[in-house]
Amino acid sequence: MIGERTDKFYSLYEREREKVDKRLAESLKNRKPDSLYEPGLYIIDGGGKRLRPLLVLFAARAAGGKFTDAYNASVAVELLHNFTLVHDDIMDNASKRRGRLTLHVRNDLSTAILVGDSLLSIAYEYLLRDCSGDSKEIMALFTKSLVDVCEGQSLDKDFESDESVSIDQYLEMIEKKTAALLKMCCKVGGILGGGTKKEINALANFGKNIGIAFQIQDDLLDITGEEIELGKFVGGDLVEGKKTFLFIKALEKAGGSDLKSLRNVVSNGGIKVNQIGKYKQIYFRLNVLEDARSAIKYFSGRALSSLKSLKKEEDRELFTWLANSLIKRNK
Repeated sequence: MIGERTDKFYSLYEREREKVDKRLAESLKNRKPDSLYEPGLYIIDGGGKRLRPLLVLFAARAAGGKFTDAYNASVAVELLHNFTLVHDDIMDNASKRRGRLTLHVRNDLSTAILVGDSLLSIAYEYLLRDCSGDSKEIMALFTKSLVDVCEGQSLDKDFESDESVSIDQYLEMIEKKTAALLKMCCKVGGILGGGTKKEINALANFGKNIGIAFQIQDDLLDITGEEIELGKFVGGDLVEGKKTFLFIKALEKAGGSDLKSLRNVVSNGGIKVNQIGKYKQIYFRLNVLEDARSAIKYFSGRALSSLKSLKKEEDRELFTWLANSLIKRNK
């Protein structure tokens, strides 16, 4: 029975993801000039889980609506997400994304900046197509999530040169940079689906907490994942000097030569690729991988507990399946 439900939910996810992919391609089709929209299509064609648009759709249905109520909004949130990825790659000087060249490497810096801006602009264009009487609230939520993402990205960059970042500060940062967008997706879907205030808040809480768990899992995969699955090399966060959950926990727990080595990451702004193995061993010694797994379990548990407010058991099971898929993923 459990296997049947899993297959059913996976089939639903894949079916709706294909529909979103088609609409995403159509969002840039027949637009000119090619110098702007061909690179935009390259970004869209890069694929991905399409988690954010699927959250919009699933939330709309859980609130009592239909997928057709929210397809344009689902395209909008994925365009917004891809805008952030293009600009993040520029700021991080990343050469690969999803196993492909990043846009500023494939084309050039100016093109990448302009393509990112165009994706954001078209995102608003599509969002308006699904807005009616609730347009002001939906636009406000969408815009607030964009502001939060920018603030979170700024904090992330600030943290790179700060040795004293705490776990609480890290959680505040990822709540803005990652979780705010997932929270918005669930809330917008809930509004478009005509949900009650209680249902919409429950969906928003799910998005927020699963977003936090998702980011900590992302930090963990940077150490435990495989390059062929991640589409980028393992240990990239250490090379870039990022303050991940694991790094901050390691700083809290380390002493002696381990603490000195970790402080060198901060003072040097990262490490060399050939040092990744050394720092992975520090993480293993300090047991911070288990600390991360415990945090993932805690926040995913909070996400799942919020589902009690949803009326239909099938919707609760769908979101539970989705949460488990996200926190057990390997890429």
